[in-house]
Amino acid sequence: MATRVQDLKTVPSTVTRLGKETVLKGKMRFRESVTISGRFEGQIEASGFLYIDSGADVRADIKAGAIIIGGIIHGNVEATERLEMLPTGKIYGNVRTAKLRIADGVVFEGKCEMIRNSDRVDIFSTTASQLKKTIQSV
Repeated sequence: MATRVQDLKTVPSTVTRLGKETVLKGKMRFRESVTISGRFEGQIEASGFLYIDSGADVRADIKAGAIIIGGIIHGNVEATERLEMLPTGKIYGNVRTAKLRIADGVVFEGKCEMIRNSDRVDIFSTTASQLKKTIQSV
């Protein structure tokens, strides 16, 4: 897997691909890698790599190891390793990641939190008071 994505031609290949005509709703879990080119609504939990292709529409809270965003996301995003937003990417929600790269032209409406030890906190299942205590201890 490449550590830096310069353009869409250098995006790492993925094991599973959801095509442009695909529409899914529910909870997606995976360990390796997935590309979403169509529409998805629900929740995504993964230890692997997620690529949201240009033209994709995702309405979900997402937690994955590494994420590259070229499409539209409505929801909160947590990348435990790294998050990269390509020029065509749009995020309407909060972002939490250890490493962040944002290209020119990205639309981002939300808050960003940089994390040090991503394994210690799960923002989607922790109460607000627990999050505050964890953030203060970091």
